[in-house]
Amino acid sequence: MIDIVILNRNLRLHDNAALFYGSLRSNYIVIYLYDENYWEANGKSTRQLKFSNDCIEELDNSLQDIGSEINIFEGSFNDLKKWIEANFIDYFIHMNHCTDISYFRKGFEKFKKDFGSKLRVYDDFGLQLTNFDRDAWSKNWNRIMHADLLKSPMINKNANEINLIKFNDYKNKTKGKFVELPNIQKGGSSEAKELLESFLKNRCDGYRTKMSSPSLSEDSCSRLSPHFTYGSISIRQVYQRLNELLPFSDHKVDLYSFKKRLYWHCHFVQKLHTEPELEFHSMHRMCDKLRTEYDDEMIDKWIKGETGFPFLDACMKFLNANGWINFRMRAMIMSFASYNMWQPWQKTSPLLAKLFTDYEPGVHISQVQMQSGVTGINLPRIYSVSKQSMDQDPNAEWTKKLLPQLDNFDPKLIHNAELNGSYIPQIVNLKTSAKFARDQIWGIRKSIEFKNEARKVYLKHGSRRKRYSNTS
Repeated sequence: MIDIVILNRNLRLHDNAALFYGSLRSNYIVIYLYDENYWEANGKSTRQLKFSNDCIEELDNSLQDIGSEINIFEGSFNDLKKWIEANFIDYFIHMNHCTDISYFRKGFEKFKKDFGSKLRVYDDFGLQLTNFDRDAWSKNWNRIMHADLLKSPMINKNANEINLIKFNDYKNKTKGKFVELPNIQKGGSSEAKELLESFLKNRCDGYRTKMSSPSLSEDSCSRLSPHFTYGSISIRQVYQRLNELLPFSDHKVDLYSFKKRLYWHCHFVQKLHTEPELEFHSMHRMCDKLRTEYDDEMIDKWIKGETGFPFLDACMKFLNANGWINFRMRAMIMSFASYNMWQPWQKTSPLLAKLFTDYEPGVHISQVQMQSGVTGINLPRIYSVSKQSMDQDPNAEWTKKLLPQLDNFDPKLIHNAELNGSYIPQIVNLKTSAKFARDQIWGIRKSIEFKNEARKVYLKHGSRRKRYSNTS
């Protein structure tokens, strides 16, 4: 029997269930499924592919040290199914679970059904894949995070040649896509480990407050988010290393704040796994009726950073260039689109997702819905662009760096976007648009029907973490 390990987004050697268990007979092949249609689907982009390729390259080099390598299969899950059936008789398939967009999910579910007992899917991110119980979720997550890390795969003794292209050929085929992406964060397990160590030992100093600033957060945040998305390091590896160093750290408050975010990351991914329809529908279904019209021209100006509000535009230009921006600015960007512009989140969400190198559908979609006021269980919060500009960039130094044409303007004028025709026109009026949004959102929340539905949303998706706070 030959073991077939299929990779998607868990691109690491250590603590990788599919690789570890698939290698135990030392007779295995490793396949990465490259589906071009997937990379063009909802929220996916070449900057994410670039990061993923970095991870694959390092993993391929590591596997070669133990007699293995990554074989690239080009096509869909259905194409891969046909190839496996045509080339193997006695086999067993190993895959790590992945909560992903609809295009992937449909292919993945059919693939699992087609192979049935010849395939095993391993847990990921501490999720409850079956027998979902939100009340027990936190305990289950803690149990998984404290479990022993899985060792490296066994040496591979299978020397048979596979009729698939190898990584270097694949790399040469795809590298032309990345010419205009010089600033995108580099992927790979060694990069992840270096970031982890520098963050836990030094960069975390002041993390709890610095993470709100678009300039300070670039260094003071862990910057591990794309590594979590593509699995170049596991959350369990990070969690356990954090617990090792925490008792000796001078920055315990900051590290405890970071530790909570590991939990919340998985909590949000679980929501999409539990209810895949959230990719296209509001968590509270009544909210889908709030924004029924959209303005493509307005959305285009927003995504390009041409709204007429300097701080917001600077954030969008930074994100476009670098593939990352801190959480508070992400929240402000989405709040502006959903409240001030009053655009449907289903239209703006995938466009914004394409800009994030760390696009994790479960996290992104949950946060988008929270910042759009459509979950039913989170209080609506309309971020003030002017206030965020004053709070996070008081001297407008960061904004001016991104928008040098404003270099000679007083910071106060930049914060309030009072530039007397010297900057592009504003696409909305902040005060009147915020008032309209507030009236609409709170108007729908008053009904008994809304409150009853919100209770159901809480029972399915609400965190119960406080009950188990002593276990983390």
